[in-house]
Amino acid sequence: MAAAVGAGKLGAGGDAVAVEVRLPPLSEADPLLAEKKMILEKRNLSCEIQIPVACSAVDALKLLDHIIEAARVVYMDELELYFAGDDVGPFSARNELESLNLLLKTMKKLLLTSNTSAKEVLQILQDEIVVKLKSVGKSDDAWMVVQTQNHDAEDSLLKWGEHLGIKSRLQIAYFQGAGRGMIASESIGVGDIALEIPEFLIISDELLCQSEVFLALKDFNNITSETMLLLWSMRERYNLGSKFKPYFDTLPANFNTGLSFGIDALAALEGTLLFDEIIQARQHLRQQYDELFPLLCTNFPEMFRKDVCTWDDFLWACELWYSNSMMIVLSSGKLSTCLVPVAGLLNHSVSPHILNYGRVDEATKSLKFPLSRPCDAGEQCFLSYGKHPGSHLVTFYGFLPRGDNPYDVIPLDLDTSVDDEDIAAQSSATTSQTTHMVRGTWLSTSGGFPTYGLPQPLLTHLRAALGCEVKESDKVVLETILSIFSPMLEALLPEQDESSRESASWDVKLASDYNDLQRKIVSSIVTSCTSALENL
Repeated sequence: MAAAVGAGKLGAGGDAVAVEVRLPPLSEADPLLAEKKMILEKRNLSCEIQIPVACSAVDALKLLDHIIEAARVVYMDELELYFAGDDVGPFSARNELESLNLLLKTMKKLLLTSNTSAKEVLQILQDEIVVKLKSVGKSDDAWMVVQTQNHDAEDSLLKWGEHLGIKSRLQIAYFQGAGRGMIASESIGVGDIALEIPEFLIISDELLCQSEVFLALKDFNNITSETMLLLWSMRERYNLGSKFKPYFDTLPANFNTGLSFGIDALAALEGTLLFDEIIQARQHLRQQYDELFPLLCTNFPEMFRKDVCTWDDFLWACELWYSNSMMIVLSSGKLSTCLVPVAGLLNHSVSPHILNYGRVDEATKSLKFPLSRPCDAGEQCFLSYGKHPGSHLVTFYGFLPRGDNPYDVIPLDLDTSVDDEDIAAQSSATTSQTTHMVRGTWLSTSGGFPTYGLPQPLLTHLRAALGCEVKESDKVVLETILSIFSPMLEALLPEQDESSRESASWDVKLASDYNDLQRKIVSSIVTSCTSALENL
């Protein structure tokens, strides 16, 4: 998505008296188009703004705030729309980075084409945007402590990659509580490329087509390319002559994701959504394994030896692809699930430095990782794994991110048979969303009437379902929400004491951390409803 730039209004002598900044028009194909238009109109926001070249810095920055608010709406996703209410943002680090990067590119283009009189105000705006970008996620970066640890295998991977054309401005480091990660070897600015991987080093189904696994299995039992990649990984892990041996040498013996949780860890999750998610995922994988083995060992005994085709080997390959794969558009135009050597060492953050990296550059035939916010030398460089809740990250990646994750929501199974038109008539802010949810009320900027820190669409739905006026129904609405979440809070296990946590295994610690997060979210909802009822 690119912004349009314009010369703006001209004075009598032909010089610009104002510079026009235009955001890209909302796409007609955007399923959230109607809701976004409604918000822009309600808040009197415009996607086009005239910035007088003679205005003061204070006035210029006020106009910048206005266009940033509009950009936030343009980049809103469904979840941000659901929880926004009357909030003007920031809505999430992702939304803020997308909005500010768009405006930074716009200012850079305007500075190249504007006359001298306009450059001063444009430079003020560009400098302020850079300041705002630097502030995104700063509080999340500081907690990690670099540890001294041997990483010869990882260093060998970097040397191997550089020999084959990988370009990197990052180096490997170990971090307390997070394991491996990558830090900037020099200060890297917005838009600069932190890492560049030649396409021929990307492990995808296009690479698979050249392997003996593919040739043997392409007509076997309608097997999918995704399954063949799992099987290829199981074998390649032990292949001493593999082209990718330096990559496989850096992979852990155990990925420690939720898929490997033991009985005690699962017991700690009883009563949470994560418990069901892990059980269902493991059952699916076990069924998939039983369909493949020992059948493959019988039909292809030399290719699939029993000693390297155990359940543990299969689970390892599944965890590898779940925790390290990326969705990439290759130069062929095909969207593929891929393993990307070196890039897999980057850790995730809800406030990432690298946000957009999903397409191979057709000119250079390489995958580039540009920065969406600056990264200072020695600072850990974070990648976005996507818009995932903590339950997904625990199950498939084996960690919970630091900081507030806006995607940590609890879906609600409500009767949505109430006529949408009746609900919409009661609130112009109601979206077409029918799946209702909640998240930690501390994320809301509105703690009192009419939302009490709860999402407006949910309250609108319940008020309409109860058929009462807003003030009259609020007591019943809040009591209804309490009736859902009070039992949920009671069902969650109590917080572990510090001595028990320190001596616990890795999986019990991670399960307890997730349990604590769920308790914090549910408790915030119960507290908000209780407080609101006391003040009615």
